[in-house]
Amino acid sequence: MIQPAQKTAHSTGPTGNYGPALAVITTVFFMWGFVTVLNDILVPHLKGIFDLNYTQIMLIQFTFFSAYFLMSMPSAKVISWLGYKGSIVLGLAVMGLGALLFVPAASFASYALFLGALYVLASGMTILQVAANPYVAVLGPSESASSRLNLAQAFNSLGTTIGPYLGGALILSAVRTATSELNAMSPDQLQAHRALEASSVKLPYIGIAALLFVLSFAISRFKLPVLANIEEGRTHDAAATGDSAWKHRHLVLGALGIFIYVGAEVSIGSFLVNYFSQPDIGGLTPKDAAAMVSFYWGGAMVGRFAGSALMQKLKPGKVLGGAAMVACLLVTASILSTGHVAMWSIILVGLFNSVMFPTIFTLAIDGLGKLTGQGSGILVMAIVGGAIIPLVQGALADRIGIHLAFILPAVCYLYIVYYGLRGSRHA
Repeated sequence: MIQPAQKTAHSTGPTGNYGPALAVITTVFFMWGFVTVLNDILVPHLKGIFDLNYTQIMLIQFTFFSAYFLMSMPSAKVISWLGYKGSIVLGLAVMGLGALLFVPAASFASYALFLGALYVLASGMTILQVAANPYVAVLGPSESASSRLNLAQAFNSLGTTIGPYLGGALILSAVRTATSELNAMSPDQLQAHRALEASSVKLPYIGIAALLFVLSFAISRFKLPVLANIEEGRTHDAAATGDSAWKHRHLVLGALGIFIYVGAEVSIGSFLVNYFSQPDIGGLTPKDAAAMVSFYWGGAMVGRFAGSALMQKLKPGKVLGGAAMVACLLVTASILSTGHVAMWSIILVGLFNSVMFPTIFTLAIDGLGKLTGQGSGILVMAIVGGAIIPLVQGALADRIGIHLAFILPAVCYLYIVYYGLRGSRHA
């Protein structure tokens, strides 16, 4: 049931002119999509530089997405202090700082410093996600929340589509040095060689930092509308009534859905360059494989634009369940095949991934009213699935091979089928 406060706020949606605000916030979605997907390029790049196995290189995703778990609830507190606009501005600035830290990490050729820079970058992104996702969801009538967030997330997917192509061209263009040559180097020569190869990340991340700082300043000067149902009295009202977002079953099950979905999506994306490089799959060079990853994320962009229109006519839960079922079947097809069939079936998963995050998110916060900020913090905290599940898949890949390891995301999609069809219903 919609709470009175939520009904009042949403009733202003159709009459309010929220178009300019939505357009501004979609630029934020684009930037965090672009930055996040570059992790898929860092995985093969740093794997080769530091001679790491799959479990070790998945520490990139573990570190990045651990920040969501550790920083989500503090981010919800930041929102109660600064408001949604102030939190978005702060999140972009912290992301810019994290991007700048890639310069010393590359200069010292230190894997630990790269992981530290990723943690700072992800901490800023956590603040951004806790603020921006619920803000877009309530920026208009509640019945079109899933459609609206799918539209905003489509621009996130535009960033993830462009990112692998540019990242592959700028970061993976160097010719890989043979392992035998690396073994013949002295420790000092090896360190100098690693610093030289790692330097390819400097220019891209300096450019990203500059864009993030400019966007942070621009949004600080833009007047975003204040939405009463999430901006006023969040913490005090919840405490006064003894209510908590944790008491809402559909939110808790949705948090598990976010955990599993992000884990599955990140696991697939993280392994694609190495997967497409396998002789029995694509036999591609890392640079060419990175370009193919753009099709995976491009499918998510197309699917989100289509999903935004589809959810004007169909119930979001049914769309979610159907998309997850098809994704499970496509991953299974890739596991059971080789060559172009295996390659294109896993790429097509991106098309059906498209509607999952925004739809789970809006279904989970539906009806929370002034608990929306707390609920958003819980959901963003669940993005830690992107840290845990890829690490488990990395361990599986080291033991049974990269091909069979995709069984893990296939199983993950089955839970999302359940959440879309049953678990998202209000108790």
